Amino acid sequence: CRRSNTNISGSKSFPSAGRWEREVWDMFGVSSINHPDLRRISTDYGFEGHPLRKDLPLSGYVEVRYDDPEKRVVSEPIEMTQEFRYFDFASPWEQRSDG
Repeated sequence: CRRSNTNISGSKSFPSAGRWEREVWDMFGVSSINHPDLRRISTDYGFEGHPLRKDLPLSGYVEVRYDDPEKRVVSEPIEMTQEFRYFDFASPWEQRSDG
């Protein structure tokens, strides 16, 4: 049984919790139910994924650089030397019922 990546927002009772909940969602992907303003706070709005999760490659998916001749920021996909693999193994600490 996998746990849900949601929790109940405490921002109505504690207004300062709203900023922390946004950062937790942005970095880890854990969302809060009934949060009034759940949007990115630390990463760019076009960023895909959540940077502090283990399933994000260390190099990321895109390279962002400033192109001097074009005078703008350019995003280019990264060519990975090895195919990125996602391992979804069962946790050895969770009890399994095999029938």
